Amino acid sequence: KGFRLGEFELIWLNGGSFALDGGAMFGVVPKVLWSKRYPCDEENCIPLTAWPVLVKTPEALVIIETGLGNKLDVKQKKVFRLREDWNILSDLSSLGIRREDIDLVVLTHYDFDHAGGVVMMAEKSGLTLTFPNARHILQRAEWEDVLNPNRRTVNTYWPVNHELLKESRNLELVAGEVEVAEGVRVVHTGGHTRGHQIVRLESDGEVAVHMGDLLPTHAHFNPLWVMAYDNFPLDSIRVKEELEGRGIEEGAWFTFYHDPFMRACKFDKGGSIVERWVR
Repeated sequence: KGFRLGEFELIWLNGGSFALDGGAMFGVVPKVLWSKRYPCDEENCIPLTAWPVLVKTPEALVIIETGLGNKLDVKQKKVFRLREDWNILSDLSSLGIRREDIDLVVLTHYDFDHAGGVVMMAEKSGLTLTFPNARHILQRAEWEDVLNPNRRTVNTYWPVNHELLKESRNLELVAGEVEVAEGVRVVHTGGHTRGHQIVRLESDGEVAVHMGDLLPTHAHFNPLWVMAYDNFPLDSIRVKEELEGRGIEEGAWFTFYHDPFMRACKFDKGGSIVERWVR
């Protein structure tokens, strides 16, 4: 059973789970503080998911993010401590949905853990677009950086995840704030990457905000708690304050991609969770 937002239904798909260094995920925040809000193992690693959100609207089938994909090699699986394989096609099939049925793929940005499922390894045909009939929505600034990575981003913008999309007609580049389907709006934010965008969902007066890697888990609510992975941390702090403040005023749900402990929640002005959706 999915999560209802007005006329929309949100269903989280298993895009894989993994673990990363807690210090990297919480940046300059001391472990003595973040570990009170989020668990870690003896190696200082914290559990994370890469679970895309299927949004069923009256007009379209939308997927936000695409998971880790099925192209990681043995070394990559070890480095990122893969705990659960990408399985979104099976999840869709259980809902009676084929990969060809998806109308829209929205990517907050193109890091491998968000865009790894754009291209899949098929048993018989090799590399292919996972959602061959979907428009893939990305900020133009993000795509420019994907094609021209710097010394830092070359480690996360993997060509295997974007070369087929580059050659296809499925890529749709936008700039700024754009409604890409009725009630589905993307907003350029920057911060984590130069072209990072968030997704606003609105239906029957209800609002959900998918902040991508600006709010990777519920424990990152404090605007100052930004990841060491953020390329523009001061932009992240500024835009988090704006978006969280607006979302709380609206009574919006905040949806998560990386949080294994909850899929969505509402915060009060003090950052306390007042409602949550766990599964």
